[in-house]
Amino acid sequence: MSSLPRRAKVQVQGVLPKDEFSSFSELSSASEEDDKEDSAWEPQKKVPRSRKQPPSKESKPKRMPRVKKNTPQISDGSEVVVKEELNSSDTIADTALEDRKNKLDTVQTLKTAKTKRKCSAQPHAAQRTKKLKVDEETSKASNLEGESNSSETPSTSTMWGGTCKKEENEDDFTFGQSPLKKMKTETCPQGQPVKFPANANNIKEEVEMNWDIVQVLSERTNIEPWVCANTIRLFNDDNTIPFIIRYRKELINNLDADSLREVQQTLEELRAVAKKVHSTIQKIKKEGKMSECLLKAMLNCKTFEELEHVSAPYKTGSKGTKAQRARQLGLEGAARALLEKPGELSLLSYIRPDVKGLSTLQDIEIGVQHILADMIAKDKDTLDFIRNLCQNRHVCIQSSLAKVSSKKVNEKDVDKFLLYQHFSCNIRSIHHHQILAINRGENLKVLTVKVNISDGVKDEFCRWCIQNRWRPRGFARPELMKILRDSLNDSFKRLIYPLLCREFRAKLTSDAEKESVMMFGRNLRQLLLTSPVPGRTLMGVDPGYKHGCKLAIISPTSQILHTDVVYLHCGQGFREAEKIKRLLLNFNCSTVVIGNGTACRETEAYFADLIMKNYFAPLDVVYCIVSEAGASIYSVSPEANKEMPGLDPNLRSAVSIARRVQDPLAELVKIEPKHIGVGMYQHDVSQTLLKATLDSVVEECVSFVGVDINICSEVLLRHIAGLNANRAKNIIEWREKNGPFINREQLKKVKGLGPKSFQQCAGFIRINQDYIRTFCSQQTESSGQIRGVAVTSSADIEVTNEKQGKKKSKTAVNVLLKPNPLDQTCIHPESYDIAMRFLSSIGGTLYEIGKPEMQQKINSFLEKEGMEKIAERLQTTVHTLQVIIDGLSQPESFDFRTDFDKPDFKRSIVCLEDLQVGTVLTGKVENATLFGIFVDIGVGKSGLIPIRNVTEAKLSKTKKRRSLGLGPGERVEVQVLNIDIPRSRITLDLIRVL
Repeated sequence: MSSLPRRAKVQVQGVLPKDEFSSFSELSSASEEDDKEDSAWEPQKKVPRSRKQPPSKESKPKRMPRVKKNTPQISDGSEVVVKEELNSSDTIADTALEDRKNKLDTVQTLKTAKTKRKCSAQPHAAQRTKKLKVDEETSKASNLEGESNSSETPSTSTMWGGTCKKEENEDDFTFGQSPLKKMKTETCPQGQPVKFPANANNIKEEVEMNWDIVQVLSERTNIEPWVCANTIRLFNDDNTIPFIIRYRKELINNLDADSLREVQQTLEELRAVAKKVHSTIQKIKKEGKMSECLLKAMLNCKTFEELEHVSAPYKTGSKGTKAQRARQLGLEGAARALLEKPGELSLLSYIRPDVKGLSTLQDIEIGVQHILADMIAKDKDTLDFIRNLCQNRHVCIQSSLAKVSSKKVNEKDVDKFLLYQHFSCNIRSIHHHQILAINRGENLKVLTVKVNISDGVKDEFCRWCIQNRWRPRGFARPELMKILRDSLNDSFKRLIYPLLCREFRAKLTSDAEKESVMMFGRNLRQLLLTSPVPGRTLMGVDPGYKHGCKLAIISPTSQILHTDVVYLHCGQGFREAEKIKRLLLNFNCSTVVIGNGTACRETEAYFADLIMKNYFAPLDVVYCIVSEAGASIYSVSPEANKEMPGLDPNLRSAVSIARRVQDPLAELVKIEPKHIGVGMYQHDVSQTLLKATLDSVVEECVSFVGVDINICSEVLLRHIAGLNANRAKNIIEWREKNGPFINREQLKKVKGLGPKSFQQCAGFIRINQDYIRTFCSQQTESSGQIRGVAVTSSADIEVTNEKQGKKKSKTAVNVLLKPNPLDQTCIHPESYDIAMRFLSSIGGTLYEIGKPEMQQKINSFLEKEGMEKIAERLQTTVHTLQVIIDGLSQPESFDFRTDFDKPDFKRSIVCLEDLQVGTVLTGKVENATLFGIFVDIGVGKSGLIPIRNVTEAKLSKTKKRRSLGLGPGERVEVQVLNIDIPRSRITLDLIRVL
């Protein structure tokens, strides 16, 4: 989240090599059979309960010790090690039950989940007996790594003995890229690991691999292992990112939302690899081709590329590799003898004149060479050496104009890639946007791309292999050494080099895609959190030429007051000016919002001219330009038809444009995020990853801003953490049927809103106390009863649910309800007890929440006692106490979006021809990319600040809300460096952030 403290990153010194590449973009095409096999590894989430069914013999406890032998135990060490378990029936059932025993909040929730899981595990143990047998075979062949675990194991519990050190407010944020995290040592942690319950030390995965998922996750994300272990447990327990960020900070060591999202995506990627590995293992076993060596190699795979390399020869329908055909001729013994007993090897004894492939000595030498090349290319130590070697040598990626491009490709496409027609760059220094551009050119068949590994790398690799890894155990004759050297050259050229190229390309593409998606997410967050402009009547204008400009006037509460169409650019501008003036005066509207689509520039000039002539007097009219991206798509959607029935879609666009200024978040959530248009190469990246990230950012923004449950729309409500479309619909229906929610506890009565959903959403839902008092007092005057609600007083309302003759509802009948002032704060219901004890400590009352007196009492108490001591006395964490203090001290109508920038209102216009080099202007950031910042300076064409001109010294120190220095909506002061009128390009230099 943008308001969270920043983290600087120190280079991680991981145990595993840094060049283990992850990708979910360059997967080789899998057959339908693969998908069917994959489905077999889906974890069983919902199992029908049948307590009467006796457990089968196979699932009796006497088999359990055999399964538990592979379970790692916690020992005194420095790392958290987690071994993935392969579909073990009873161990999986008990996995997440002890994750978070929070004495203050969700004890009852976890007890319920525990009962359900235990009951569902036993009757299905018999169904998984076959899988257990397979698992035991797998575990015999796999070599598990050492079990070095930390004695100070982190926990997901909010009850802990230690304290979490304060985050230092240093100017340590990085800029221009995603924030990099600090690696802490366990001797002096910046966020102290929390103790787990004794029997919840191990994280169980549904599939077992030869690597530790926590360690790999830590190295790929540069986050401490104990934080990764906590994060896995939190996600396993179905916690959402907004909930974790706000209410479980101590467990993730103050990570921000982007970093947590990165951990989640990497975790899902690793699990997808493990799942694919095991489905491939099952497939190869069915065909009877599995060997102990192959099984070990597959269980070592950490990426899809490695798995593809190992399993390619065994694919169904494959002709088989050269090595496989040589093995079928019985030459594997000769190949092994060349390495182990070269003195006893006689290749002449393998000659069979009547057998193809064994008829001559040359055929036998070639067969042995192919087998050795295959062994070398699939050896883990050999591959690790060549990868490490490439990390320290010059490896470059090159692109050039494709030979056939001139015949089949549009000339305009060729011109777009002028920069990349003779391009070469080291893979360690190439930028993400360059990778995406090269990939796009390759897909359009404009460019050809290759990875160039120098000959020195090959020579050093072959020398190391002969002298170390593949050195024969004894004297080898010159003709045998020639076979070995030929094998090394063949293996490198035919097998290892293509593998390295695929890995490098996949790694670069994956990183570039992720950074592009993260950039889109940061821009989207900045746009959604644009400060609202409440209390104004607005005129929205959707510009157009032939079909006219569509107008919509909306009230301060977003109600549609009037819609119209005016033709400003068809010679009728003067006559239409009278109509516009009359509308503005009639509705007392002094703010015009113009969409930035077709005819925007002409419409802006039209209004600017009238304003300069003081045509709208006595009104002081101003205007602003707003992005209309996605407005036309939304205007024809079912949501828009439901919200504005009977209104022309073109006029709906004008309404949407006006509402984007009045409340940007409430309006923009109605549009699919990818249509908002603040990204880079958004059509070239993984659409699944893009959608998941952007939906998560929307959920994060809506949750942190909060919604008033009694007045918010269904569309806004479905983006709250823990809710979805069905739950939001049920909440709206409950509200329409039973009247407004009196307190948060009533949410538990809504159909489909279980304990877990309530836990996730409750802290982000607000209940306005003034609204409740007003509603109840009105109902009291009219009838004295509120649909079965007995009103005792306007200040203290007690509600009795008196539904007689109906089916018993989710909650108990005759539940006593009354408004709770804490329901209007960001304090979670699980912390109400702590909040009340804190209030009694400072001598405050619930009715002082958000008032200056409360702030004074809190400040004096904090100066006297200190945060750490207070948190220790209240048996809570410093982070939870900070949330309570914020909730008690913030005013009732607090909206943290007011800290962000408002739209830029103008009265005049500047033309591109008016600009001069050296001119200093103010503008608003429109979009941020990896290569520069686009700024609207009011000339109809955005200028570009190259990324090299955006330095940390020029950024505002008081606005360190994001990892990226600048984002959409921010106002900046810039200087014109260059103007290219024919190409309509303006180059700017950043002076300062306003």
